[in-house]
Amino acid sequence: MLLLLILAPVIGTVLIMAGAPSRKTALYVSGITLGLTLVAFAQFEGQRGFQFVSSWPIAPEYHLSFTVGLDGLSLIMVLLAAAVTLAAVWFSGEIDRHERAFYICLLLVSAGAIGAFASLDLFFFYAFHELALIPTFLLIGIWGSGNRSAAAWKITIYLALGSFVLLLGLILLYQSIPAASRTFDIRALTTLGGSQIPPSAQHHIYLLLLIGFGVLASLFPFHTWAPEAYASAPAPAAMLHAGVLKKFGLYGLLRLAIPLLPEGAHYWTGLLMIMLLGNIIYIGLVTIAQNRLDWILGYSSVMHMGYIFLGIAAANTLGTTGAAVLMLAHGLAIALLFAITGEIRKRTGTLLLQDLGGLGKVMPLAGLAFGFGTFAAIGLPGFANFSAEVMVFFGSFQRGWEMSRFHPFQIATVLALWGVVLSAVYMLRAYRSAFMGTMPDRWKDVTDLKHSLRVPVTLLVAALLYFGFFPQTLVRILSPAFRTNLSASTSR
Repeated sequence: MLLLLILAPVIGTVLIMAGAPSRKTALYVSGITLGLTLVAFAQFEGQRGFQFVSSWPIAPEYHLSFTVGLDGLSLIMVLLAAAVTLAAVWFSGEIDRHERAFYICLLLVSAGAIGAFASLDLFFFYAFHELALIPTFLLIGIWGSGNRSAAAWKITIYLALGSFVLLLGLILLYQSIPAASRTFDIRALTTLGGSQIPPSAQHHIYLLLLIGFGVLASLFPFHTWAPEAYASAPAPAAMLHAGVLKKFGLYGLLRLAIPLLPEGAHYWTGLLMIMLLGNIIYIGLVTIAQNRLDWILGYSSVMHMGYIFLGIAAANTLGTTGAAVLMLAHGLAIALLFAITGEIRKRTGTLLLQDLGGLGKVMPLAGLAFGFGTFAAIGLPGFANFSAEVMVFFGSFQRGWEMSRFHPFQIATVLALWGVVLSAVYMLRAYRSAFMGTMPDRWKDVTDLKHSLRVPVTLLVAALLYFGFFPQTLVRILSPAFRTNLSASTSR
């Protein structure tokens, strides 16, 4: 089942290239992928570790095999990828040029993300992510808007450099393990933990992984590629990259860097806290200064990565569990917001806040959906983002609880809390400017979302609300893995 789930988007691309209707095929394939993911989610047992494991030897002499499996962390990331893929394909509609190529690129991005999250082999973990970078470049460069060519090259250069630094870190990680224990199997590496890698080596390897994964996740100051790329990308591409693919860097830190390199993580904690506060405070202020809806969402996506990095830096079960839940919640919310923004662009031709206003009168469904996305993004109680941020803040504050004075983690937590205020300011301002107030006469003939688009909107909103009211559904499957993998780090 898991192999079919990974290969379904690839099979869809083959069928489209063979002449099958592009949009219908992409919808069917993404629907099947989400259905299989929900079956896996229903059958998953939180206490059993990796499940649905399958393995095919590729080069046994080099310990290389194509191995896939799911634990709690990878399961929710695959669930995120499947849900956002279906929503992105549904919102795509008719493409004016190269329609087949457009849907092929969307499915390849989805295949790369799902394959990376489900891979238990270090080689394929890296290779699947690289598979998704080329179609991302094409989606922005061919079907984007504005200065799409510059944005496409910028994101490609940044992510390629980040991937190169990450590759160096992974090679050093592999070589630092004693020859008798070397393997590409992530399960075996996690079992080894950091016990067989000298602390001095951990310091260098972790820094490379932090920079590599950090570039991919738009960690400050390596973030400048993200806002321009998302503003120029077609809405489905922005949904998939900001909602799903960017989480690969965060997932990699949780999966590899923290459990395998606890000494390195502890050594560079101060640097990471400074960088994540740059995401939250500095980028939050920059977001307030934006006057375009797409740029606000692009910078907002970068800003919210700071909360997830804060949970990762805490390196305890509560903080990392909150970070993982926030990865899912942010992905769903930002995908919903980019989808509605794309529909506004199609109907009005502009996203300047000063040109919009009162759209809620002619686009009530879009206004309602954007309102739900806004409330989720600012962490309103009842949405998954709220419960995730609460876990992140308490986990980070708990990290220095045993100290008699304020620990740097507690100072960082207090500063990060101001990000909640900043996000409320720019998101509510954006919502008010676009959907409230006086509507210009030229927008009186603007049409609302099609009735068929209620399906992806309901999917994303329902997931945000369900996991907001029942966060224990995710905590139950996430905590066991983190409790085991982070024992070395939490001893700090």
